Amino acid sequence: MLTSCYPVLATDDVAAARAFWTGPMRFEVTFEADWYVSLRREGCELAVLDRDHPTIPEAYRGVSATGVLVNLEVDDVDAEWERLAVPGGPAVTLELRDEDFGQRHFIVAGPDGVLVDVITEIPPSPEFAAAFAAPAPA
Repeated sequence: MLTSCYPVLATDDVAAARAFWTGPMRFEVTFEADWYVSLRREGCELAVLDRDHPTIPEAYRGVSATGVLVNLEVDDVDAEWERLAVPGGPAVTLELRDEDFGQRHFIVAGPDGVLVDVITEIPPSPEFAAAFAAPAPA
């Protein structure tokens, strides 16, 4: 039985990653060491890990989490947009917009090239609605 699943983002600056996730992204620290920080927000978890730590296999050390996209689904993406898309906030890399595939969202840049996609689901266009799987029977 799977009991948990969460991303661990390798970083070259644990303190900066912690500040990003606990600041504008509003996660709370659940465990902290100088090389690892475990975070939680409303039941969602992630962690940041020093990319040079010996628990990472040697061949994979020294590589940050560049290219990772973390999706945060929220009740009100417009309120999050107003809160985050401000001077001094995270760099906006995609402006707030609606997508035919059923999302209203925007993307901000986090540490180490990680992107954070803040999303509220909206009804998809008929073209995309057909692509969604039927809900599992209760």
